[in-house]
Amino acid sequence: MPSALPEGLPAPSDGRLPASAKDEALTRNFGVYVHVPFCRVRCGYCDFNTYTAEELRGAKRSDYASLAQRELGFAQRVLTASGVPDRPVSTVFFGGGTPTLLPADDLVRVLGTIRDQWDIVEGAEVTTEANPDSVDRAYLQTLKDGGFNRVSFGMQSAVPHVLATLDRTHNPERVPLVVEWAREVGLQVSLDLIYGTPGESLDDWSASLDMALQCAPDHLSAYALIVEEGTKLAGQIRRGVYPEPDDDLHADMYELADARLREAGYDWYELSNWAKGPEFESKHNRSYWTGEDWWGVGPGAHSHIGGVRFWNVKHPSPYADRVNQEISPAAGREILDAETRRVESVLLRVRLAEGLPTNELTADGRKAVAGLIADELVDPATAFAGRVVLTLRGRLLADAVVHRLLPLSL
Repeated sequence: MPSALPEGLPAPSDGRLPASAKDEALTRNFGVYVHVPFCRVRCGYCDFNTYTAEELRGAKRSDYASLAQRELGFAQRVLTASGVPDRPVSTVFFGGGTPTLLPADDLVRVLGTIRDQWDIVEGAEVTTEANPDSVDRAYLQTLKDGGFNRVSFGMQSAVPHVLATLDRTHNPERVPLVVEWAREVGLQVSLDLIYGTPGESLDDWSASLDMALQCAPDHLSAYALIVEEGTKLAGQIRRGVYPEPDDDLHADMYELADARLREAGYDWYELSNWAKGPEFESKHNRSYWTGEDWWGVGPGAHSHIGGVRFWNVKHPSPYADRVNQEISPAAGREILDAETRRVESVLLRVRLAEGLPTNELTADGRKAVAGLIADELVDPATAFAGRVVLTLRGRLLADAVVHRLLPLSL
């Protein structure tokens, strides 16, 4: 979750949503995202809304679970007052930051509030992110006993000098151990990797894939490093401490990951994500790409309910003040019209392995698909069957595909 908030309309202090938010609500799934903004150290590449203990004033980690519970109560009252029908929660995701810097009982307590307020669908995906050095077996057992069924470990790399560049503090040898613990207690496991770190070679990346595959996770994400302005890493590159990212090397790394993961039995289902089967895909993240509803809890968290997008104030201290006063923590919002929602659907759904139905494009947009086929960016067989599905080359150039579709589809 990037730290910079978008511009938008003022959000009402009572949080009330416009009448349109309830339209066709029962046709959409409802999820909950809980942002935990605490980290032990700030990684040099990170632009997320996170804080170390030294950076925080007026906000206590020990109070955070209670604050999240209060916002959840506020969310329920807002949805009811806005006429949005109650729906059981289909996915829950605790992200950050490092959610597992909180005691496991705190995470379970917040999950219990979600269950008490809306109920949770039987077999719903309930995930927390974790750093390999922030949990032990007992911690993971408490999560499992409390209703979590999935954990996503921030592995990032298996190579010490790459981890050092990223300011990651865990020992890579701990990754197989925490994966083993998670499996022993009955949790599904996802591993997050980052490729393209300055100074990382193709051999380094191959070594990280080796370790990840040896752990045999159910799900694996591989994200290209993006150097965000204002981060420590951006300053280091600007000063010549590290070289600029190499786009060609990024492409080679992505191709290597896709080949290795497919060979190991993982199916690609979204630009940066692979799973052992459909049952192991991240259902919560998929809800973002397909326009479902979710309420985001915590400072800087984003929500989407029926075409209304809103986002909370960034800093934990004013966030806590608002929540404790039962004032909406939202800093702003935007109300998406039908055309904007259709354009966003093109932007997001083209990322998925099943692609985008061509009937969601205008006539000019459908004509553009022929050029994408000629450039080997879109699979011809699926296009003739009525869907825009990216080839591997198309996945590498996904932004270019979208830019060619959208101007002809507006």
